[in-house]
Amino acid sequence: MAIQVTFWGVRGSIPTPGPDTVRVGGNTSCVEMRAGKAILIFDAGTGIRLLGQKLMREMPVKAHVFFSHVHWDHIQGFPFFVPAFVKGNRFELFGGNSTTRSLAEALAGQMDHPNFPVDIGDMGSTMTFSDLQEGQVVEIDSGTDLGPVRVLNTRGNHPNGVWIYRVDFAGKSVVYATDTEHYAVVDPKICALAKDVDALVYDAMYTPEEYIGKAPGAGPSKVGWGHSTFDEGAKLAVAANAKHLYLFHHDPQQTDDDVAKKEARAQELFPACTAACEGMTFEV
Repeated sequence: MAIQVTFWGVRGSIPTPGPDTVRVGGNTSCVEMRAGKAILIFDAGTGIRLLGQKLMREMPVKAHVFFSHVHWDHIQGFPFFVPAFVKGNRFELFGGNSTTRSLAEALAGQMDHPNFPVDIGDMGSTMTFSDLQEGQVVEIDSGTDLGPVRVLNTRGNHPNGVWIYRVDFAGKSVVYATDTEHYAVVDPKICALAKDVDALVYDAMYTPEEYIGKAPGAGPSKVGWGHSTFDEGAKLAVAANAKHLYLFHHDPQQTDDDVAKKEARAQELFPACTAACEGMTFEV
């Protein structure tokens, strides 16, 4: 085992607690990766609150947090991430500069009065912020003799922009590709980033019918909304020669049964496919 991945939030757009989402989970996007002794966190949706409870048993905490983008469902858990309030913990946070704000400004903005009672400056941990450039490589000390963890990126297709990440360590790899919309052809940037990857975590928010607005009760067409489908995820996995595909960022209207049906349909196209569920852990 080189990289361990745990899903703490797999839902898109808005949290969805309730009896119909118990198996899959209702928290929004947050994925933890362990590579050697390094802790990497991808996105800070409401799932990061649960991750924070776990990390409180491992203090002092040093972690690297990578944001795909700063839409609310990917940052709304950050004010409830308890380790960030504890002096002595250290977090390095990475993301892209949006059209108007840096990562630091976006995170601080959601905690500004009257939105939240505690200012980001009151969080006691040491936090450093870095705005990424496309193609930039971040190297992280793994704390082992297996060499550094390398985090690569490229841009996806989403309103206001999104970052797609690849983690490489000790000959193993994971791609985190959420909130990106497919094109008429397989996205060449993501395909190149995901080449021969061991695990591809991909935005499969919609079924093909939901995407074009033809599913009963699904509402209008979602074309241009910045999200993808399980069949496009399968196409990408085949083109990139990915070993396993994980369907991620499930639509808030999809029940546990809906996600199970989506998974089954995806497995007909790419058998090594799993629908991500909250609390699920896998290793590569």
